[in-house]
Amino acid sequence: MTLSDYRQGNCLQCLIFTPVACLFLGVLTGCSEPTVQKFEGPTQGTTYHISYWSEAPVDAKDIKDAIENELADIDKLLSDYRPDSTIEIFNNTENTESQEVGSEIVSLVKVAKTVNRAGQGCYDLTIKPLFDLWGFQGDAPTVPKDSAIVTTLKQIGMDKLEVVDETHLRKKQADLKVALSSISQGYSVERLSEVLEQKGIVHYLVEIGGELKINGYKPDLQPWRIALERPLPEERVMHKVITMPKDSPVAVMTSGTYRHYFDDHGQRYSHVLDARNGWPITHNLVSVTVLLGDPVLADAWSTTLLCLGQKEGMLAANTAKIPALFIELQDDELTESRSEALNALSNIAIH
Repeated sequence: MTLSDYRQGNCLQCLIFTPVACLFLGVLTGCSEPTVQKFEGPTQGTTYHISYWSEAPVDAKDIKDAIENELADIDKLLSDYRPDSTIEIFNNTENTESQEVGSEIVSLVKVAKTVNRAGQGCYDLTIKPLFDLWGFQGDAPTVPKDSAIVTTLKQIGMDKLEVVDETHLRKKQADLKVALSSISQGYSVERLSEVLEQKGIVHYLVEIGGELKINGYKPDLQPWRIALERPLPEERVMHKVITMPKDSPVAVMTSGTYRHYFDDHGQRYSHVLDARNGWPITHNLVSVTVLLGDPVLADAWSTTLLCLGQKEGMLAANTAKIPALFIELQDDELTESRSEALNALSNIAIH
């Protein structure tokens, strides 16, 4: 799996908006066509971008303030960089008693447990000690000793994290640590989408660190289109264009190995760790994009499928009916494959 701090910058971007002209009748009556409003800012160690439009008048400042307030609330809940966040208080309380963490974190853990089982344990929220061991939280990652990995693996395991009820979790092992960053961007995208919808916005694009959700369509009645970056370290160019449906919301979540890695004695190590053995993945799969209505589920699955690799990942995606695009790098050539569920989608085009 990979945590969002070390996920690649997917650079999924909305393509240029095409303005639409007023009809002749509209011109005669003084028509003022809707325009796309945009704003952005820093969040979660990366950036967020919001694009939206509405046929009815809206208060742009009120919307931006509501988005930033929501991001502040999420940071207080999920951040692993502030000791007063709910998840870090849980992590730093080393006992096996029930702890109140709120319904939001419990719901994320429930999703993660489901995907953990479907992904054969490759995806695991309790992998945080392994990231610390490899030095991925700092500026100088290094290859640890085998004995240290074996010892650290004793701290890992979703089966050691118990859901007590809708608002409480319990560690079965006192030193268990939970990192939600592999699922938090999907959760954040959904929360921001809900803010827009509460403000009456039904046509929008919400993006955080390359992870996004789209609903509705553009002012000219054309679908939203996004660009998927070519998954190679030395390139920042468009690889695929995804034309989104106009009649249903879709989240697009991508996990990859091509942005975050380090080299040691001629060997390249990805920041994507397999929770089952404590080592970076070594297969040829460099990118997985998942398209689902639920950003949280899409986020967890993109991480899981990348961890599993193309063969095991494709089997898991087909079993769970997950629409997924896999991209492998073999002999300097990129090859792609699509899950059965992705091939079955008739309202999404990928070119």
